[in-house]
Amino acid sequence: MPKLKTNRGAAKRFRATATGYKCRAANRRHNLGKKTTKVKRHARGVDRVDASDVLSVARMLNVK
Repeated sequence: MPKLKTNRGAAKRFRATATGYKCRAANRRHNLGKKTTKVKRHARGVDRVDASDVLSVARMLNVK
């Protein structure tokens, strides 16, 4: 049986941590002038992948 391939788009967006997965916050790419400072501040840094999405992210990254 051949090796499973990792979804390369997912590999660039998610990183495994000891307790789950982390990803970048959304809504930080463009049109930042019309967004409030609070929205931009809360979108800084990294977010954790929601529990309902952990299984699909693990499948894309071929993690058991």
